[in-house]
Amino acid sequence: MAEVRLAGDEEAEEGSGENPTNPRSIVSAALRRELTSGLEAEVRVDEPMRRHTTLKLGGPADLWIAPATTAALTQLLRGCAARGVPVTVVGGGSNLLVRDGGIRGVVVSTRRLRELRLTSPTSLEVGAGVSTGKVLALATRHELGGIEFLGGVPGSVGGGLIMNAGTYLGEFTSVTTQVTSIRIADGELVHRDHAACGFRYRGSDLPPTEIVALATLALRPRPRAEIEAEVKALRARRAAREPLKVSSNGSTFKNPPGEFAGRLIEAAGCKGWREGDAVCSEVHANWIVNVGAATARELEALIARVHARVREVHGVDLELEVKRLGEP
Repeated sequence: MAEVRLAGDEEAEEGSGENPTNPRSIVSAALRRELTSGLEAEVRVDEPMRRHTTLKLGGPADLWIAPATTAALTQLLRGCAARGVPVTVVGGGSNLLVRDGGIRGVVVSTRRLRELRLTSPTSLEVGAGVSTGKVLALATRHELGGIEFLGGVPGSVGGGLIMNAGTYLGEFTSVTTQVTSIRIADGELVHRDHAACGFRYRGSDLPPTEIVALATLALRPRPRAEIEAEVKALRARRAAREPLKVSSNGSTFKNPPGEFAGRLIEAAGCKGWREGDAVCSEVHANWIVNVGAATARELEALIARVHARVREVHGVDLELEVKRLGEP
């Protein structure tokens, strides 16, 4: 059964009571009960999205729901489709900038889709909500290589697949053989082999009209000591080059072909630029970080300034790597 929490259950100032406290909300208490009746899920009303993004910012979701199974997810999607309720999907929140006005309708979190098992001596079946760290840990225990790159990729598997996340050691395209997703419009399952996923640099053909639920990864035998040594080297390299102890999404802009966004931003003189608590990091210029209580408005203003400056100095139109959601 659904576990329902109001925002006031954890933060009184965010509101409490039976009806949503956000005046922008389009989900009434009656509609919420219809959607969640008998649903195996965690449910939160007027949930601050700052709790679910690595940038630690974002306004309220009208109704935040984390289904416990793919069957529950299918039930929820069909209920939303029948009632015309918009659906937004979030994973580990490591690549999201949620605006201060929040998100209308239902936000579906995949964080409880945590299936993780060996299906053959060298294959893993992984739920979208499993953290990349847990996948790497399991593979390492079984002396399976090929996903050492996950040592530098935060967040969950679902988002990593959609973005084809990776490092210099590899990307999801290197190991993914099949992806199963669920259509938002009708709750139907869709199975894709590697070719149909359309993986490319920091992107894929996995459509926003579907929710990634499950993936099969093909690995290869490798001694545990070798895996651990490579992951350790990757993490040390990242620790030396990236800001620590700040809220961030990692890289803000994609690297242009044959270039590095960080180098362009630094050469344009943007390091240290600031809008409130949003800062263009002095450690790595392509990390626009939240050093305190930044708002999404401040982050977006700084992103726009940096983008304009790089275009002015270098003639390069940087493309965002982070995904923006919600209302200003």
